Amino acid sequence: MFVGAATSLLGANEKVRGAIIGSGGRGRLLTAEFKEIGVEMAAVCDVYQPNLDLGLKVASTGAKAYKDYKRVLDDKSIDVVVVATPDHWHAHMVIDAVHAGKDVYVEKPMAHTPDEGFRIIKAVRETKRVVQVGMQRRSFPLFQEAKQIRDTAGLGDVRLVNGWWYNHQAGVSSKKAFEGEIDWKAWLGTSPKREADAARFFNWYYYWDYSGGLMIGQAAHIVDSIVWLMNASIPSAVVVGATRPNLDGVEVSETTTMCLEYPENFLATFTVGYKAMRYSGTLDQLVGYHGSKARLDVGRESYALYREDPKAVELKPERQRSEPGTFGSATRSHIRNLIECVKSRKDPNANVEAGQATNVARCMAMESLRRGVRVRWNAAARRMEG
Repeated sequence: MFVGAATSLLGANEKVRGAIIGSGGRGRLLTAEFKEIGVEMAAVCDVYQPNLDLGLKVASTGAKAYKDYKRVLDDKSIDVVVVATPDHWHAHMVIDAVHAGKDVYVEKPMAHTPDEGFRIIKAVRETKRVVQVGMQRRSFPLFQEAKQIRDTAGLGDVRLVNGWWYNHQAGVSSKKAFEGEIDWKAWLGTSPKREADAARFFNWYYYWDYSGGLMIGQAAHIVDSIVWLMNASIPSAVVVGATRPNLDGVEVSETTTMCLEYPENFLATFTVGYKAMRYSGTLDQLVGYHGSKARLDVGRESYALYREDPKAVELKPERQRSEPGTFGSATRSHIRNLIECVKSRKDPNANVEAGQATNVARCMAMESLRRGVRVRWNAAARRMEG
């Protein structure tokens, strides 16, 4: 029996009460953004005491502290939970939350395996809860305008999409020590058992048990935007190339290129290079949609449409927009969309089906890089092969 209801118990103007699960740096940022739009952040949960203490400082006055996320879900006064833990915990917490009658904002990526993603979809649709995946470009007005241009501006046939994200990372903190109590067993969850390891805890992004590095974290944004603008689904095949890791002690390289073949008859590439020179947040990423009649370039805070002109020495944009420094508002817009949907019970901009399309692409990329093979997607069996 599911406790989720088809309609919200909240009135249109009623206060929404939220809780953060995972109050590390991103979790605290989300806590502040939820508060900014009027959500009472009434509970903070983390298995690492220093993060819990810092999270309470950002949360609403009188917020309760928890170390076990299931106790947060037992609190019937909580309407929305925010899941900002490492990737390997996302599916477990989202599924438990919707079965407890909560709506959810889950940081990208939605899950850590394809099967986890399908189980999330099943749970969300059966309980009729609202779940927003943290792929905030879908709520950013500049990207929504770029999507409209892609759909209506007559690019012609788009058979190639090139995306890249370049910047520089000096290294990871391999010598940082725990500075307070941690429930290591709870943090590991269902991942392989290991002795407590501060390097893994603080740099979990770069270990296969918990994530897939910058390739995965950044693809959750860029591949999702490609899927969205191209009206695409799960790729039919993915292959990845990489250097050896150039950060001390980690498992996943910071320099990778993935090639994704889509059943909609286009090829997408996405390169992450975090040993490049440093760029501002305005210039560090770009996706080019190469149509037979025009090209659309979409950056973090800009877009430009170039019409075909074989005689031109220099192409000038037919239409463009650049708004440096505005991308920070995308997360707040994404949260606002969720809260509107909590009250209206409509599907949010980044629903679980959208989250799964990108989740499977990322999982195929991880499998390809780990095994050195081209990975195909068997849609009928809903599994990776190769």
